[in-house]
Amino acid sequence: MDRTGLPIARPGQVVGLLGGSFDPAHGGHVHITHAALKRFGLHRVWWLVSPGNPLKAHGPAPLGRRMAQAQRIMRHPRVVVTDIEARLGTRFTAQTIAALRAAYPGVRFVWLMGADNLAQFHLWEDWRRIASTVPIGVLARPGDRIAARTSPAATIYRRFMLSAQAVHGLGRRRAPAWAFVNLPLHPASSSAIRAGGGWD
Repeated sequence: MDRTGLPIARPGQVVGLLGGSFDPAHGGHVHITHAALKRFGLHRVWWLVSPGNPLKAHGPAPLGRRMAQAQRIMRHPRVVVTDIEARLGTRFTAQTIAALRAAYPGVRFVWLMGADNLAQFHLWEDWRRIASTVPIGVLARPGDRIAARTSPAATIYRRFMLSAQAVHGLGRRRAPAWAFVNLPLHPASSSAIRAGGGWD
């Protein structure tokens, strides 16, 4: 982090962005982050702990609490947990990506998401602008992979999907470009932890 509390990145680096409420962060997030670093050839991954999720009816736990939990569970020299969306004042992913590209000229960003998010990606604000701005790395998590692969976004952008042999260079591709990788599934989920009373 620099003295303003923002992550440090140099021109030419490829940085994966994993956004979400992290309410709470858990081993599944760590699992897909390690996989993303390796499979997509990323120099860094930033966890963007959001002030709130516009698609969720109820607000998450306080940001400070979610940040503290994320920092406890995600310990890797190439991963940064940040509240940069709160600092930038952005509400939607498209706004965040635009602000980051302006603030970090020469840095190549890759948006990371679980397969469950790909299934509803077409509901996101300005989702087509996201797809045309940065490459997207999709990591299979527990849930319906078929729903992700047959989703409106996957169908519309099918011809821009990279082969299994090309995914390591995802961050160097010109958008639109996306990759889907299957991982050994991790059972943890934030909703299950909350339902079980483990995040009261």
